[in-house]
Amino acid sequence: MLIHHVTGKVMPETAHDRDLALDFTKGVLIILVIVGHLIQYILYRNEGFWDSASFKWIYMFHMPLFMAISGYLSCRALTGKPFTKAVCDRAMQLLLPMLFWCSLLETLKLTVFPRPAGGADNVLQFLNDFAGAYWFVWAAFICFLLAKTISIFNHSSSWVFLVSVILVVLAPLTFSIFPLIKYTYPFFCLGFAFAQSRERWTSIVRSQGPFLIMSASMVAMMCFLVWRNDTYVYNNLALVQDLQSAKNVLLMFLGSAAASAVMIAVLLRSWNIGRSNRVVRFIAAKLGQSTLVLYLIQGTVFRLMDSIQYGELWSPTTRGAAAAFLGTMIVAVALAVRWIVRDIPYLSQLMLGVPPRSFVCRTSPADK
Repeated sequence: MLIHHVTGKVMPETAHDRDLALDFTKGVLIILVIVGHLIQYILYRNEGFWDSASFKWIYMFHMPLFMAISGYLSCRALTGKPFTKAVCDRAMQLLLPMLFWCSLLETLKLTVFPRPAGGADNVLQFLNDFAGAYWFVWAAFICFLLAKTISIFNHSSSWVFLVSVILVVLAPLTFSIFPLIKYTYPFFCLGFAFAQSRERWTSIVRSQGPFLIMSASMVAMMCFLVWRNDTYVYNNLALVQDLQSAKNVLLMFLGSAAASAVMIAVLLRSWNIGRSNRVVRFIAAKLGQSTLVLYLIQGTVFRLMDSIQYGELWSPTTRGAAAAFLGTMIVAVALAVRWIVRDIPYLSQLMLGVPPRSFVCRTSPADK
């Protein structure tokens, strides 16, 4: 039997010992990742998308909540595996498939959009693609590495984690993807802390659940109303320089935390209500268990779109149709790749980040 990590209720084990409620949550989140990029690249063509209410709503919580779930699912690896094995396993699960899809990205760019021989910025462009196109994978791995290092201090780990969060958030690093790591690391630690004290937290949620959700909803709504361009981590770089930048960074973390709390409650409740529905189960069993390959493929597609001229004369209806078509194709290709290579040795590890069939035999804490 399983204890539900939010409600505290005893539930039967799910198929293959996976928590399908979390798979459903991850499935919805990866859909929102794709939708957010479709809004940016297709509907707004990289201009003015910061002001879109839908874009703002999605970006308030989708990556923070993803990282919190990653921290929660990483608890066993962080506390039960030797350091070297845990880090090597995580590298094989995350970095190896990222290297494959990054290599494919660069091959396609060189084939379709050849660069001048000896171009001065070729190396910088490659490094930008290598780090930026799949930044969440790097962030998940680095957060895991930091947490695993800190977990060595068994008796004082809670305090060390708190100090590490403060130091990471306040670190004056603004280049490459470091601001994004600063933004997501606290949520990874929060998920890990929840997993370590699950019984205590579920008891609190059972007794104070309605009040907590109502409070979080009010905070999330207020943060949504005052959220502006400088609140996004991509613009403020999680850097505190003066009073205004401190307000922006605080609003970013507060709004993301509140919105994430509301959305995890909504999504888990949605699963409990609709888990017999075929669409809901498809999201959990197919999309929720394919989030890594979905993320890598959509990252490859949208990075390629940076080099393409498109949609200048498209009407809003045409853009909407194009976005729906592209989003559907990304999902279809990802599921087809998963189905084709899942039983092929080496290819499943290389392209999906998991050994053959292992993703249906155990819960993969590295699955984004």
